[in-house]
Amino acid sequence: MAQPETIPAPAPLHLSSHLAHSSPSAISQTMMAVAERKSRGHPVLGVHVGEPDFDTPQHIKEAGIAAILGNDTHYTAMDGSPELKDAIALKFARDNDLTFTRSEIVVSASAKLMIFMALFATIEPGDEIIIPAPYWGSYIDIAEMLGATPVVIATRPEDGFRLRAQDLDDAITPRTRWLLINSPCNPSGAVYEHQHYAPVLDVVARHPQVWLIADDIYEHLVYDGVRFVTPLQVRPGLRDRTLTVNGVSKAYAMTGWRIGYGAGPEELMRAMRAILSQSTSCPSSISQAAAATALRGPQDAAEDYRRQYAQRREIVIRELNSIPGLDCVTPGGAFYAFPSWKTLIGHSTPYGERLDTDEQFCRYLLHDFGVAVIPGAPFGAPGHFRISYATSPPTLHEAMTRLRTACTTLTAKR
Repeated sequence: MAQPETIPAPAPLHLSSHLAHSSPSAISQTMMAVAERKSRGHPVLGVHVGEPDFDTPQHIKEAGIAAILGNDTHYTAMDGSPELKDAIALKFARDNDLTFTRSEIVVSASAKLMIFMALFATIEPGDEIIIPAPYWGSYIDIAEMLGATPVVIATRPEDGFRLRAQDLDDAITPRTRWLLINSPCNPSGAVYEHQHYAPVLDVVARHPQVWLIADDIYEHLVYDGVRFVTPLQVRPGLRDRTLTVNGVSKAYAMTGWRIGYGAGPEELMRAMRAILSQSTSCPSSISQAAAATALRGPQDAAEDYRRQYAQRREIVIRELNSIPGLDCVTPGGAFYAFPSWKTLIGHSTPYGERLDTDEQFCRYLLHDFGVAVIPGAPFGAPGHFRISYATSPPTLHEAMTRLRTACTTLTAKR
């Protein structure tokens, strides 16, 4: 009889230094807490999830089905099919008055991946990336994962959470490689119009080593008659060092289809293609067919979603600003409210817990009132929390009622 093979016990797993600063995001942690609460039979009003609650429009779904039935189920070009690239070029021309060729466009499995690849292709350890706060947390994690130093610039509620040109100029050093701007912004809803972008982009223009990532993923969600602009519409001369990132997830309720895209200088796009060739290769051919239809086809569904978000925004902002202890700047875009609870910091719950951090406050809302929101500190703005109004008006009304009770139940600090 053969003797059983003796295999030494494995050595402890060695994790790369790239992961030294990586941890589950605040959003992921909240979603896990919500799942745990639901598993115990406790209902939750979820105003924390940053994705549309609408269905993908029917004509887009039919395009995906047609791709399957037509056997469009094979590899495409690794950086996107010609048909989708042409649809993206059409979208840029129609919506932004910008002209891009196929060689200046890359398609990937998400807008987040576009940002990751751009930084992966260009960053050396110690390089600096300027990120205005509040920011989407993944920007920081991606930068740190690649060995870069995030240089965070705090913005101000009185400026609508938009970056001041002088603050940017003061932050730029010889090690600065990128400025990353998200407009409309997650989580603040800040929107940069032409007059806001112009002085900021003038600063970028004076520093030739600084490139710009314009994260336009919420482009179609702007309110109050504002006309969206992307940086290259304001300063076309920055074309040779600007990456414009977008996707179909927010405007067309296509988060699960996983299609993002970017347009920029050919040299950068070649580098990103090389990364794709050694990582994910092409995105889903089925999703690409659906995305091309979304971009080329009628835009009325996206406009209808935008109108409904605008109505929901009115509910949330009106209610938030009527709750004692809360204050919220009216967001110009996206589908988030980002209220301040700073005057309630240090207050105590009915059972004596003192609330000193965003995490404690948000945990109180979830555990005691069944309302799920996201703490502001991981967005670079302590003293705030994020509410998503990408959910039904009845849910929003009930969440605001519970939030009012939660805040008025607190006892003032002594």
